Amino acid sequence: MGTLPVYRWRLAPDGLATRRQLRALGLRPGGQDVAAQVERPRRRRGPLVAYLYRIDAAKPVRPMTPAKRAALAKANAARRTCPACRRDAGYVIPPTLGTCATCAFPDKQRAA
Repeated sequence: MGTLPVYRWRLAPDGLATRRQLRALGLRPGGQDVAAQVERPRRRRGPLVAYLYRIDAAKPVRPMTPAKRAALAKANAARRTCPACRRDAGYVIPPTLGTCATCAFPDKQRAA
C-alpha cells in the first residue's frame, strides 16, 4: 500500500467519509482499507487525524439481533450494580469509586 492522500480539515472530496459519518448514513467500512486521511491542525501539538473511507464501498450496518440486545442489557445492568450492596444504583457506577455513592460515602448519607 502506498502513501495515503492527506486533506486539510473540511476539504476532503465528496465520496469519502469518516466512521462516524458512515454510521450516520447507516453504513460501516466493511473491511475496506483506509482511502485517505484528513488532518485538523492544532497550535501546540500534532494535528488531529481522521481516516476516510469510500462511501460507495461501504456496507450496511448489521441489524441488532435479540441475542446481542440481551447481552448489551446484561452488560449495562452489571455496570449499574454495586459490588458492595448488590443494588441497582440507577446510574453507571464510576470506576474511580468502585461502589455506589451510598456505599462510598456512608457518613454523608446518614447526615442527610
